[in-house]
Amino acid sequence: MDYQRVFAQAIERLHAEGRYRVFIDILRNKGAFPNARCFAGHNGPKPITVWCSNDYLAMGQHPAVVGAMEEALHDVGAGSGGTRNIGGNTHYHVELEAELADLHGKEAALLFTSGYVSNEATLSTIAKILPGCIIFSDELNHASMIAGIRNSGCEKHVFRHNDVAHLEELLAAAPADAPKLIAFESVYSMDGDVAPIAEICDLADRYNALTYLDEVHAVGMYGARGGGISERDDVAHRLTIVEGTLGKAIGVMGGYIAADRNIVDVIRSYAPGFIFTTSLSPVLVAGALASVKHLKASSEERDAQQAAAKKLKGIFAEAGLPTLPSTTHIVPLMVGDPVKAKRISDILLAEYGVYVQPINYPTVPRGTERLRFTPGPAHTEEMMRELANALVEIWDRLEIRLAA
Repeated sequence: MDYQRVFAQAIERLHAEGRYRVFIDILRNKGAFPNARCFAGHNGPKPITVWCSNDYLAMGQHPAVVGAMEEALHDVGAGSGGTRNIGGNTHYHVELEAELADLHGKEAALLFTSGYVSNEATLSTIAKILPGCIIFSDELNHASMIAGIRNSGCEKHVFRHNDVAHLEELLAAAPADAPKLIAFESVYSMDGDVAPIAEICDLADRYNALTYLDEVHAVGMYGARGGGISERDDVAHRLTIVEGTLGKAIGVMGGYIAADRNIVDVIRSYAPGFIFTTSLSPVLVAGALASVKHLKASSEERDAQQAAAKKLKGIFAEAGLPTLPSTTHIVPLMVGDPVKAKRISDILLAEYGVYVQPINYPTVPRGTERLRFTPGPAHTEEMMRELANALVEIWDRLEIRLAA
């Protein structure tokens, strides 16, 4: 077999479909987000404005976070030293897990190296521990949740997105004595919509099912202390497991789960994705710890971010740009074609100094390609209007119809 030919053809298929991914070479300017420098091209760094960061609240730039990381670096050094069992457990890890458990009103929490790993490891492990477990999964769940469910090897049923009636049909058809787990997200990051958490918990109570809620796009963003949609809607106590990330609104890196002590101990003791990997650097954990503590006490960043998202949605609507209706901080601008989405992104960066990545299949279904904007506390109205003007000009140039 000509291996190189097969590999080359696989990449060529992505180019032909307009969904080959290009990573932009940038550096953020500390303390000045969303300003950054782009190194694409040959004329040195070019100033740009970042519009697609998942560091939603710019906490990765916050002085308290940066200061905590610097202090930890000089106190304990760079790396963790190994897995949690072999040299990689520090007081920073223990303290952050206590803060996260408290954030979600749970008995315990467990850190992972990423949100992907926390989903995959937890879902695959808990289903294996429960003999005959059946998992009920929202059709728009993240790839990491899908991977965890697949790797569990258990029976699964996919319910239509946020369709509580369909979920109940599937639950009712399952054996009454079978262990059941409902896995879903709070904020779905591509459409920006929110799950009916209370109604799903009602079904879990009725059919004796466990619940697993992915809050990665809501932690830090919603609730009086940043506990997510489940805190905002006062339903966190009804959930079996809450999963979150430290790499989005918290602004650093890592993932976690929060649940009762027994469940956390089971995952800690059985999940290969936790046991056999080097733990997070204490420097990262110290930064996340500072961020979580700050956001528990401060709503300033959340309020400013929500105001920015509302303002951008209004400006896009005034300009006739085709945004997908969203009740959250995510602003999806629909294009519907992968080649055009990439072309718009390229023009924005090259001509307007605007950085936003196209979102194509398989992240979203074919025909729903989009640009996904995440305005933050530091995006000004002037930036927003300049962005909207640029998009209208490009829409006209590429002969794409604006919304009515």
